Amino acid sequence: MDYDRYDRIRALQWQGTALRLLDQRRLPMEEVFIDCHSAAAVAAAIANLSVRGAPAIGIAAAYGVVLAARQRTSADGCIDRAGLAADLRELAASRPTAVNLCWALKRMQRLLDAGASVAALAAEAVAIEREDLAANRHMGSLGAALIAPGSGVLTHCNTGSLATAGFGTALGVIRAGVASGRIARVFNTETRPWLQGTRLTAWELLKDGIDAKLIVDSAAAHLMRTGAVQWVIVGADRIAANGDTANKIGTYQLAICARHHGVKFMVVAPASTVDRQTASGSDIEIELRDASELLQSAGQRVAAVGVQAFNPVFDITPADLIDVLVTERGVMPSPDTAKLAMTFAET
Repeated sequence: MDYDRYDRIRALQWQGTALRLLDQRRLPMEEVFIDCHSAAAVAAAIANLSVRGAPAIGIAAAYGVVLAARQRTSADGCIDRAGLAADLRELAASRPTAVNLCWALKRMQRLLDAGASVAALAAEAVAIEREDLAANRHMGSLGAALIAPGSGVLTHCNTGSLATAGFGTALGVIRAGVASGRIARVFNTETRPWLQGTRLTAWELLKDGIDAKLIVDSAAAHLMRTGAVQWVIVGADRIAANGDTANKIGTYQLAICARHHGVKFMVVAPASTVDRQTASGSDIEIELRDASELLQSAGQRVAAVGVQAFNPVFDITPADLIDVLVTERGVMPSPDTAKLAMTFAET
């Protein structure tokens, strides 16, 4: 695998005293980094989508804990526990749907409870980031091996280096599939209303020199009908104990269309996305964002004054519409409660 070509983007960069983030709100027209020096700044960056993507959110939150601990530790080594707990609550509240956020915070909390130093916390955050990169590369190889040579694929939202420590989840499979000659055609949706597909995924594919075509979200069913794609490959923000999967709004309808047209549907996500404490998709909180995201475009109102909007940013794809789940622990055809319990017993 030519990682020098297919894994060059790093949206999160730990600076030792700050977390540097590639501001994804300004891509692709501007490549601007912002430096977060506090947990509050990291929480704000997560909430306002400067950093996004479930794995990246978890990594950012881990570094947010390091910044909080540094800020809350006095010169004599005493830690303001109450203030630190408030910082962790603020980080946890920044995005409600992606389980990786809480997973990372719990992992950091265990070290805090054990009296870990700021240096030890920083080492743990670095480990979380490195583990994610290794997992993504492994998942890319596993997922690509399932795809017949000459296939076409469709992906939704952004699941690449911008959404992870690097390489990506679903986009990592696509990168590995293109590099191995298995994937011949790549399509990606625009992904309304924030246009993550248009602004971010298309930009990443272009950076890699991958020949891809952008489609409007509503063209997906027509595309499948033409026979141009054999797989829909997506990421996940939370996977319930029964295999139901929360992902970017519009994923559910892609799964329905894929089943109707005989197109395979693949979910690619690290083990940290599996939430066995959540029984099914009906128990997953779906984030609702401000209506202005639908009523405006580039800061200009496009809907008549008085028009109201409903703006959920995730939906739930039932497990029975998922042909295969790929994690760093392996390939799971037709995920269900029993298979997830066996594979993720300690998750």
